[in-house]
Amino acid sequence: MFNSKAGSDSSKGTSGSGMPNHINSDTVIEGSIKAKGNLRIDGKLTGTLECQGRVVIGATGSVDGEIRCENAEIEGSIKANVIVSELLSLKATAKVQGDIVTKKLAIEPGASFSGSCSMGGVVKDISSNAGKQQQEQRQEKSA
Repeated sequence: MFNSKAGSDSSKGTSGSGMPNHINSDTVIEGSIKAKGNLRIDGKLTGTLECQGRVVIGATGSVDGEIRCENAEIEGSIKANVIVSELLSLKATAKVQGDIVTKKLAIEPGASFSGSCSMGGVVKDISSNAGKQQQEQRQEKSA
């Protein structure tokens, strides 16, 4: 039963690039989420989201904190710094407050964006420099 071929195939499908994780509209999460696969949020997240796949923030979804992922599609509202290594797509219903670092950016008419945006081919270097600057600022404050 547990060693059947069908069981092992289904477990492989949900781990990396298989079916996405889904946070429903009536769910509120406070804390950090780390996912290897794709993730869709229709509920509310307060905290950090790290995803090695694609993140979709649905029309009823909201994030307050930080998002780091490979690709992202935003339809809802976020108050977060967003670091996307490939494509960030802001749909017409999107409301974004925060800084964006991405390789590619697509914004539909009607989307709202307030913050700074850094685009280019070297996203990892930009984000690592931001982290170094934050560490230096913390050290200066503690000295």
